[in-house]
Amino acid sequence: MQYSPNEIESKWQKFWIDNKTFKADNNSDKPKFYVLDMFPYPSGAGLHVGHPLGYIASDIFARYKKLKGFNVLHPIGYDSFGLPAEQYAIQTGQHPAVTTKVNIEGGVDKQGNVIAGYENQLKKIGMGYDWDREIRTSNPEYYKWTQWIFNQLFDSYYDNTTNKAESIEKLVETFNAEGNTNVNAVADEDVTIFTAEEWNAYSEKEQQAILLKYRLTFLAEAEVNWCADLGTVLANDEVINGLSERGGFPVVRKKMTQWMMRITAYADRLLTGLDNIDWSDAIKEAQRNWIGKSQGASIFFDVVGNDQKIEVFTTRPDTVFGVSYVTLAPEHPLVTEITTEEYKAKVDAYVDYTSKRSERDRLADAKNITGEFTGAYAIHPFTGKQVPIWIGDYVLASYGTGAVMAVPAGDERDFAFANHFNLPIINIFKGQDISEAAFTEKGGFELQDSDILNGLDYKQAVYTIIAALEEKGFGKGKTNFRLREAVFSRQRYWGEPVPVYFKDGMPYTIPTEALPIILPEVDEYLPTADGEPPLGRATEWAFDTTTNKVVDNSLINNETIFPIELNTMPGWAGSSWYWLRYMDAKNEEEFVSQAAANYWQNVDLYLGGSEHATGHLLYSRFWQKFLFDKGLVPTDEYAKKLINQGMILGMSAFAYRINGTNTFVSKGLKDQYETTPIHVDVNMLKDGGDELDTEKFKAWREDYANAEFVLEDGKLITGREVEKMSKSKFNVISPDTICDEYGADSLRLYEMFLGPLEQTKPWNTQGLSGVYSFLKKFWRLYHSGAEETFFVSDDEPTKEEMKALHQTIKKVDEDVNNFSFNTSVSTFMIAVNELGKLKSNKRAILEPLAIVLSPYAPHIAEELWSKLGHETSIATAEFPAFEEKWLVADAKEYPVSFNGKMKFLLELPLSLSKDEIQEIVMNDERTIKQLGDRTPKNIIIVPGKIINIVG
Repeated sequence: MQYSPNEIESKWQKFWIDNKTFKADNNSDKPKFYVLDMFPYPSGAGLHVGHPLGYIASDIFARYKKLKGFNVLHPIGYDSFGLPAEQYAIQTGQHPAVTTKVNIEGGVDKQGNVIAGYENQLKKIGMGYDWDREIRTSNPEYYKWTQWIFNQLFDSYYDNTTNKAESIEKLVETFNAEGNTNVNAVADEDVTIFTAEEWNAYSEKEQQAILLKYRLTFLAEAEVNWCADLGTVLANDEVINGLSERGGFPVVRKKMTQWMMRITAYADRLLTGLDNIDWSDAIKEAQRNWIGKSQGASIFFDVVGNDQKIEVFTTRPDTVFGVSYVTLAPEHPLVTEITTEEYKAKVDAYVDYTSKRSERDRLADAKNITGEFTGAYAIHPFTGKQVPIWIGDYVLASYGTGAVMAVPAGDERDFAFANHFNLPIINIFKGQDISEAAFTEKGGFELQDSDILNGLDYKQAVYTIIAALEEKGFGKGKTNFRLREAVFSRQRYWGEPVPVYFKDGMPYTIPTEALPIILPEVDEYLPTADGEPPLGRATEWAFDTTTNKVVDNSLINNETIFPIELNTMPGWAGSSWYWLRYMDAKNEEEFVSQAAANYWQNVDLYLGGSEHATGHLLYSRFWQKFLFDKGLVPTDEYAKKLINQGMILGMSAFAYRINGTNTFVSKGLKDQYETTPIHVDVNMLKDGGDELDTEKFKAWREDYANAEFVLEDGKLITGREVEKMSKSKFNVISPDTICDEYGADSLRLYEMFLGPLEQTKPWNTQGLSGVYSFLKKFWRLYHSGAEETFFVSDDEPTKEEMKALHQTIKKVDEDVNNFSFNTSVSTFMIAVNELGKLKSNKRAILEPLAIVLSPYAPHIAEELWSKLGHETSIATAEFPAFEEKWLVADAKEYPVSFNGKMKFLLELPLSLSKDEIQEIVMNDERTIKQLGDRTPKNIIIVPGKIINIVG
């Protein structure tokens, strides 16, 4: 019987779903193990072969842990809100909910495109998910709880004394009793001090405005990345070279009132928490840099002719006497106020220029030095001297205070700026040459021309100057973080509605019993004519506080019925807590029950891409810590171990077009002509090789219909190059195509075989034939009967067979736990080759071998398990125990040497003594022949190692 994957794979995929083979139990006596894949975003393009790499690895590990006796939770869901679906809706006139559903479940879209559907593709690869726990962030039953968590954040503040989030009611009680004099909480910097009497005399609106300065989610005017073409604010990681990652549209920096998350309250805990989780060093370092903790001082500079002060944060307060100018970020609020009329036009033009550059670009571009003088001067707090105030794009409003005390002698960017604009450079470092570059070391110097700091080194000077700053009221010592508050609103449609209504201009949360506030229907998904977000088009978008219902806008009276927030939540909202919902996916009363949360605790293994280091992986840790503070979850870190899988690159193909013609030349002949390489679809290559199917090529595009070809040996050979797998490069391979031709088990094995999980590696379809051949060999071990019928013997296996089996068990056990899946595949191939040579057909060998292979190639293993007479799934079997005795050798093949030169080999039992070995060796005919009539001077025997006859 031939191995035919297409006949068996759909059968077992249906069996797993029908029998809920991978359903996890929240009340099991088994030890738990939670394996989580990063939330996939379902696009119409579906999966290409690069996507399943991490999914296959996690599935292998989850199946392995199940075989090891664990109660395994391995769920799946979809991060189904977001900008791509909305953009597609705008282009095609379809509701994003419709396109999202088709992208997940498959079908035909409005354009007539056949969409495979993520769910169908994952099932076709043989993923062992608990499908009953599937979630979608765009489903109201899910985002009800995202809205609920938003409300918990709104109703909380961060208490520095208890070092955790506390109820806003606790803060109100303190205000009622004693004002805010003794409150030690994270809050906006412009909070004023008030007494209990003053608090109680404030109006409701005034009180709410004060509370908003403490809440963990709050409204504030913030510098944001605004993309007019997309009609929304973008996160920093959604902007590349001043353009939106999605669509490539211009992005500018502008101030807008936004919902914000006070993630900075958790900055120190987010930093120290990294020490307690098993994540890669690269991810940890990225987060440490993003959080950016630094020790230093805040120093205030008065402005000549102005009541305002410029606050700068510096990690080098010891260099304060080297300040020769002050630089503000172009978007600093003081710029417009202090700029003189003479310089206003240039400053305005420069501010407009920098608004079109992302922060990332500004930081990265150290070569191009730009800036403008404001015409204003600051007063040095210690010397009283006036120093010019400039603006420069190397200073960011989002870091520190958006102002820099420029010390060209001690900072490279200040040095470059000063040289470029011919500004003074004061050498405050005794004996250091700063003619060519700044001196940036934190040690190995004495200060000069620095008043009270003269003769001091770094540590002494920092201590002395901070004391002086605080004594004179010029500033104070301070710990600063690079981390900024997280923008939490988007001016778009396809996202979670923010559960807030506005009363007298102040936000109030919609109560739990009224949630979810369901996304309303709108006639268009674009902003309104007045520039309001798309929800401004909704006609029924007001909240009745007496009925707790959403009602028609015409009923707004601002007494009991109020307008609802028009912004929606960002894409990261739903993905910041989804692992918790998987624990208790169908719970209608709670976001997760205490029992489920206490049982599963946290994720034991999390797999996903490293590109989420400073986005999702930071925001999600923040939400987990908040929920922990509120007593809603049992741990303050949700993922104990994180592995970042590498990328599978595409192997692009190029046809070489002779310039000025529609003629294409084969690769080996291209140097005879002037040509331009053209990307061609790799699916048009014959047998996955390098030869182009010219007929398919001509039918591909209308402009190639009359193409002509210069062939070599009757073939058009393409050029090949490894690039990122992308539709634009026509190098995308669908896993469906691979499954149809070679089977899902071949795809799974090949993706693992390509190399170490965490490395980037190129895809080559031709390599699939090797693993496909292996599976056929494996199949034949079980089909050794007449005409290749199924036959397994109950005879006792030989020692050689047992050795091959237990070598495999041991290696695979080690490999899976080390995530070395590629070497496991090699081990399987070696084992099958050895067993094939031994013509092994013993049940005692083939039954455990099927179990060991089953996490990697589950379909073929299930089929053979069934043929072996089992009625239950192989996934519920027990992973075979490794027995050391089968690998312990009982004989040794000794090299027998004469005067140090090996002459022959002699196999002897390891149990023999030295004397017994000598007797056997000396009576061996080969020894007698070698010695002739000579008598050896010495016989050196080390049992188990060497035999050497001397003389």
